[in-house]
Amino acid sequence: MITAPVLWLCRTGWRRPLHRLGPKRTSGACRSIFLRTALAMATGGKDSHSGIPRYTNRLIHEKSPYLLQHAHNPVNWYPWGQEAFDKAKREDKLIFLSVGYSACHWCHVMEQESFQNVEIGQILNENFVCIKVDREERPDVDKVYMTFVQATSSGGGWPMSVWLTPDLKPFVGGTYFPPEDSIHQVGFQTVLLRILEQWKRNKSTLLENSQKIISALLARTDVGVRGGEVPPSSQEVMTRCFQQLLDSYDEEYGGFSESPKFPTPVNLNFLFSYWALHRSTSEGARALQMALHTLKMMAYGGINDHIAKGFHRYSTDQRWHVPHFEKMLYDQGQLAAAYAKAFQISGEELFADVATGILLYVSRDLSDKSGGFYSAEDADSYPTAQSKENQEGAFYVWTAEEIRRLLPDPLEGIPERKTTADVFMHHYGVKEDGNVNPMKDPHNELKGKNVPIVQYSLELTAARFGLDLEQLKALLAQSRETLYTARRQRPRPHLDSKMLASWNGLMISGFAQSGAILGKKEYVDRAASAANFLHSHMYNTSSGRLLRSCYRGKDNSVEQSSVPIHGFLEDYVFVIQALFDLYEASLDPRWLEWAVQLQHKQDELFWDPEGFAYFSTEASDPSLLLRIKDDQDGAEPSPNSIAVTNLLRAASYTGHKEWVKKAGQVLAAFSERLLKIPVVLPEMARATAAAHLTLKQIVICGDPSRDDTRDLLHCVYTTFTPNRVLILADGDSTGFLYRHLPFLSPLEQKDGKATAYICENFTCSLPVTSSQELRHLLLL
Repeated sequence: MITAPVLWLCRTGWRRPLHRLGPKRTSGACRSIFLRTALAMATGGKDSHSGIPRYTNRLIHEKSPYLLQHAHNPVNWYPWGQEAFDKAKREDKLIFLSVGYSACHWCHVMEQESFQNVEIGQILNENFVCIKVDREERPDVDKVYMTFVQATSSGGGWPMSVWLTPDLKPFVGGTYFPPEDSIHQVGFQTVLLRILEQWKRNKSTLLENSQKIISALLARTDVGVRGGEVPPSSQEVMTRCFQQLLDSYDEEYGGFSESPKFPTPVNLNFLFSYWALHRSTSEGARALQMALHTLKMMAYGGINDHIAKGFHRYSTDQRWHVPHFEKMLYDQGQLAAAYAKAFQISGEELFADVATGILLYVSRDLSDKSGGFYSAEDADSYPTAQSKENQEGAFYVWTAEEIRRLLPDPLEGIPERKTTADVFMHHYGVKEDGNVNPMKDPHNELKGKNVPIVQYSLELTAARFGLDLEQLKALLAQSRETLYTARRQRPRPHLDSKMLASWNGLMISGFAQSGAILGKKEYVDRAASAANFLHSHMYNTSSGRLLRSCYRGKDNSVEQSSVPIHGFLEDYVFVIQALFDLYEASLDPRWLEWAVQLQHKQDELFWDPEGFAYFSTEASDPSLLLRIKDDQDGAEPSPNSIAVTNLLRAASYTGHKEWVKKAGQVLAAFSERLLKIPVVLPEMARATAAAHLTLKQIVICGDPSRDDTRDLLHCVYTTFTPNRVLILADGDSTGFLYRHLPFLSPLEQKDGKATAYICENFTCSLPVTSSQELRHLLLL
């Protein structure tokens, strides 16, 4: 751990947001030193009579929903930019940097408790330059300062609070602070006053130590090849990663921790690949069981919205029951693909149903008319239209009384006097006094409420009420529809209508992969619509560069911020991955062409020619103190992890061998981490097998409109085969693939039938024309 010189001021670790604080407003008399209306009074927010905001700061000119949530705080917020930096240097003031995102429950709590507090606002305005950052809009800024917070304390999280010198160097930081001192934690106001005192008394020491911190962080974050490293042994990395996952696996409920419990699709994808490479071994069978059991337990749990579909962010308990209720786009994209693959492997309809439910939710609630996908829905909402305070989960939970009122119909043909509500409540664990453990609800926001969770199998519930299986399925489906209709009358959680290139890429992959596996063309079409959206609104054709974000504007238009934010490494890798997935699902070569163009641009902007691998950001931004290479797969895969597979796919589609070399260099740069703790990079561990074995090129020669070609394609789509690419050889010698891959030209249809070839290193097997023969070759 790096020691921060004044960390004693606020030694706050990561506050796991398991407990739901009741928002508390405080006030005090003060004067404002920024834009304000004539109605300014002693507290923040809006005038209680007119509804006109008392305060308006510079964030009112931003597009980010998160920044706009703070536009009427009595804090003179600046967006991240030169105006704020210049003010700090000109007035020799410290910078208070606050980072969060619009669906963050604890960000809302700190805003209500501290940033709407006029007394705290006065201290901030008179003594600091205050900068507010949306971490989803500016992941580059977030990663630099989160690296500092994690290195100097026991963890990290959001909201992130960091104090910087006027030249942007951090010297103390933390996460959430309560407004006032308590037994367990120093209050925000006290922290501010102590930091001011230190700045006045020990400025030169603080400046000197902040430079030492930056030097230490530079050394800590230096990832690269320092000598003659080569890519690590795939077998060693894969074996160790599997063992480390096995060691943390929850036998009863699935997942890889006790609580809180996150979906971690990267772990599930690794286990699927490990199984495919070890199908005949007990370890392979164990890997598959771990993945499928985890997905089932998640599907049954309250983390899955049984009424309107889609997954909440994570579970606060071990059995996936009580979630943190925000819904994030990146989770939906990755989980849709994971559940589709689970169906592809197992054939169990449950997994297909869950994937379908996720995509229904995204299509209905997170889709812009232009084709893009929105970022998130909040955890908090008003319980009723008359409520004055938001509560976490209010939109999603139920009382037993509500359910009995909504589902009163009696069951016919059984001796007991039971209603539809009795069946629903039994199956989904609804209790008269609520089913939320009080330990997970210390502030009584969920007292007496129920989070639906599948408590019994369909067979057991059917037997309990004397129903046949189809009757029960129809009854539960109708009950969910009734509750969904009723829930729509409640005040909805806030929608973050920001559209991000990277998360749109993950969602395109979810639709494309699910469409191919489940045989649903409408999903592939939805993926193509989103890709067209990215090309139209988030891609500069003249420079070949992606943009990071755009926003839903007035009258459903698409708007850009006044200073557009260029794409980061994660935007490129997730969009490139999406375009490869979309090509394989649609067989439209224009997506390949764009993917290859973006791969060249990614190499130009982010590649480290000395230490190898890709930096997360470009070199051109002087406000960023560090250029980081992410070394951990988290809620989203590390960009370098995805980049390895992208490079191998790009090489397979173009014959450009330099990309194979680059993939090996990325693995070499992360070799030490992969050999010691591959469990933190399961996606990259999975990629080591692709690099070691080389990708199979599955070539289908034929007309995609003909049944025989479609039959072979269906075989490929329904067989789980990692480490391969799919190529349609349609005979168009002027097309993209024929121009780049000369080995395709001699490949022909056999006896006039659609024909499949399995090729490795551009050398092909004997041709086959039946799906049975093809499936046999795919499973070798």
